[in-house]
Amino acid sequence: MNNSLEQYYDVAILFLRIGVGIIFVVAGWGKLMGIEGTQGFFENVGIPAPVLMAWVVALIEFVGGLMVLLGLYIRIPSLLLACVMIGALLFVKIGGDWNPMRIDITLLAMSLALFILGSGRISFEHLFKN
Repeated sequence: MNNSLEQYYDVAILFLRIGVGIIFVVAGWGKLMGIEGTQGFFENVGIPAPVLMAWVVALIEFVGGLMVLLGLYIRIPSLLLACVMIGALLFVKIGGDWNPMRIDITLLAMSLALFILGSGRISFEHLFKN
């Protein structure tokens, strides 16, 4: 890495967290506000236990997205969000058009990157540790 850019490492993690966090908070909120529709959709695509899984996915996306956005112990929610994206790819996207898969693959990669990188220094996690 270019030494002049190393000073922005934590800013880059912050940008990544903001993007991922906002997307998942909005997606989770939408599912929570229309949970019956989410349950019906999950049932239609063959997700097991669609009522339970609709709640699980909606809460992971919303709460996990908030934790990522704030930088609050993000390794667990990042891993859970990656699992949600794997589920979306397997149950909904694979075998379909490439265009909708691109977003899910990108969110999967970003969630895994955050799992590896952690919250960074510009985060509530770092603030609470010091």
